[in-house]
Amino acid sequence: MNSSELHPVVLHHIVNTLGWPTLRPLQKDAIAPVLAGSDALLLAPTAAGKTEAAMFPLLSRMASDRWRGTSVLYLCPIKALLNNLLPRLEGYTGWLGRRASLWHGDVTFSRRKQILREQPDVLLTTPESLESMLVSVNVDHRQFFAGLQAVVVDEVHAFAGDDRGWHLLAVLERLTHLLGRPLQRVGLSATVGNPGDLLTWLQGSGAGTRPARVVSPDPPSQAQAVPAGEVQLDHVGSVSNAAKVIAALHRGEKRLVFCDSKQLVEELGHALRGLGITVFLSHASLSTNERRRSEEAFAQARDCVIVSTSTLEVGIDVGDLDRVIQINSPFSVASFLQRIGRTGRRQGTARNCLFLTLDEGSLLRAAALLLLWGRGWVEPVTPPPEPRHIVAQQLLALCLQEHRVGDRIWPEWWNGLWPFGTGSEPIVSHLISSGYLDEDSGMLFIGPEAERRFGFRHFMEMTSVFTAAPEFTVLHGRKEIGRTDPALLTEEIEGPRLLLLAGRTWRVNYIDWKRRRCFVEPADGRGKARWNGRGLGGLSFALCRAMRSVLLGEDPPVRLSRRAKERLAVIREGDLETVHPGGTVITKDVTGDVRWWTWAGFRVNATLAATLSQIADSGQRVEEDSVRLRANLTPDEWRKAMTGAAERLCLPEVDPKALTGLKFSVALPERLAVATLAARLADLHGAREVLGEPSRWSIIS
Repeated sequence: MNSSELHPVVLHHIVNTLGWPTLRPLQKDAIAPVLAGSDALLLAPTAAGKTEAAMFPLLSRMASDRWRGTSVLYLCPIKALLNNLLPRLEGYTGWLGRRASLWHGDVTFSRRKQILREQPDVLLTTPESLESMLVSVNVDHRQFFAGLQAVVVDEVHAFAGDDRGWHLLAVLERLTHLLGRPLQRVGLSATVGNPGDLLTWLQGSGAGTRPARVVSPDPPSQAQAVPAGEVQLDHVGSVSNAAKVIAALHRGEKRLVFCDSKQLVEELGHALRGLGITVFLSHASLSTNERRRSEEAFAQARDCVIVSTSTLEVGIDVGDLDRVIQINSPFSVASFLQRIGRTGRRQGTARNCLFLTLDEGSLLRAAALLLLWGRGWVEPVTPPPEPRHIVAQQLLALCLQEHRVGDRIWPEWWNGLWPFGTGSEPIVSHLISSGYLDEDSGMLFIGPEAERRFGFRHFMEMTSVFTAAPEFTVLHGRKEIGRTDPALLTEEIEGPRLLLLAGRTWRVNYIDWKRRRCFVEPADGRGKARWNGRGLGGLSFALCRAMRSVLLGEDPPVRLSRRAKERLAVIREGDLETVHPGGTVITKDVTGDVRWWTWAGFRVNATLAATLSQIADSGQRVEEDSVRLRANLTPDEWRKAMTGAAERLCLPEVDPKALTGLKFSVALPERLAVATLAARLADLHGAREVLGEPSRWSIIS
């Protein structure tokens, strides 16, 4: 199949409006399966034209088959990416006399009313906004979605790896049931380690019954190819040193700097501004307008730096980049591939990335990640297990959507998709008994407890499946700058209270505790930035094992600075007793501290500590590299405990306080909520692998 199979009008505009002499490999390869109506996963690095690969054949089908009404949904994980894509899709649909429109939380009420009156052919939205349309009393969802034919899911790997993926699948199944026919599903993804599994996951209830194809013009090894020397690893030791290096290098070029926290973004931005560098910032706690101003200004400038968290990792266009700089390290190879893929888009330029690490732990982690990348390895994307809280959320959302649902037919809405079927009856029973659902004459409908817990602002909280930490809005006059952690507003201080936000220092003048707002004005000096991060799992098994390989002497296939080489040598010398090429190591030092150096990651070590509770030190904080054992443990007791351990693995213990981070856990029986969290804290496969390895004892004098 070649590009001539596209609709003539689409093909005409590709050649004459865009001026493209030919399509890219992915775009050519996607034509046949997408035109045939198959489900597909389009897999390619950043800037490979995935949006066009999906939309050109879908627009061709729209014209040839005379689709009417809103026939294509384009779903993205973040609003900023939707905003960025809209002008392109407005142009492409305009070729055919069709329209594309945007619908998310920032779209005005009047604009939404216009969309409902004059339906676009392509609607760009998020899964949360899509569900809001399904449950809204202002949207006739049966009429609005009657012509729907296909769904494009951009950055599908970003969905599949967390609970938003389960939410996305469940909402698509409800749409499918509503229409009474399957929808073509097209996923767009960066390189992943298990593309076939990801496509099967995206198909949902259609897996095995609908045609499906992974479209990937390049094997992962080729997709990752970067010229030798264009990836560099350096150790600078501090934020101020990192700022000096960035300020001195690549003057006159456009540089995108990634950091692993919002706090680090703020500190580095402030340091760069102090050195006279034109700098812009982007992270999730900055106001939408502040981020948009930064991203637009950066796109138009040349000699400048933008400092960002992962918010700029996905395909938001910030212009033609010269350099990517990574402070410390991302937590996955897939994330690194996304980031380095932001460079090398101009003809004659190469993809590049400079790592600047601030401490020894980050240097070791960066070296390990680059070691995995050099091996051509990419993480598989795996959905989080046991999403019982999402099942509860979906049952409540369905009752909002339909007003009342038969107490025997509700599983039909998810078309047999696990885990939303009849196996969820205990959750339904709990929702009824606890007042989240009411039951009358064989029908289920929203109960008073759901109204009390989630009814605020027309059940807006019901459509979001993640819990955000509470933050205070920071305002300078009427201008919103962003949001900050309330702990910065309550801690005891001497002198004025100074905040660091948008790379600038602000003095707090007034705090409105009731409305969670604080008012500030510009100030000199250096303020403080802090946000509470939430997350499960820590470092992966694969990454920790690569860290062990680095400690054993293996270097990543990148340019190492003199400072990085010297510091790695110091790290290796310091960890000499914790690694051995023949297996794991158990050490006992002069203080009586006994540790099992697994180098297996948080989840594996949590699983091992629970399984070997009779010899593990009770109450220990789970570490990435080791499990602390009883101080009086003997080698004989160790061997006895290890016998048969792989056949009796246990899930980690769960602190009930941790359930607050699992949204909708309040709508579950506590035992099911605890079981859900325990399953997510475990890595049974990795634990079995570690238990199958030999171990040796070492007494450290």
